[in-house]
Amino acid sequence: MTPQDVAFFAVLALGLWLLLIRPQRARAKAAAEVRAGLAVGARVMTTAGIHATVLDLDGDDGSLLLEVSPGVPVRFAGAAVVRIVEPAPGASK
Repeated sequence: MTPQDVAFFAVLALGLWLLLIRPQRARAKAAAEVRAGLAVGARVMTTAGIHATVLDLDGDDGSLLLEVSPGVPVRFAGAAVVRIVEPAPGASK
């Protein structure tokens, strides 16, 4: 193997890391921060764009109960929450 071959593969590996692995880690970190910030009473948005209020966080399988309309609770997977629109009353930021 020539030094040019080694340099090519090193640049290729660096490019793959910058384009694939690094952004995935950033998305995973952001998702973990959202899940850590969830509290009962918070307004959230799901991956489908549904805005809801958190009613319960204690799903046995990591799910949570969201109220999508007054009196309409729906169980969602915890990973379905994309962002917190409005923190729970009394919650610190």
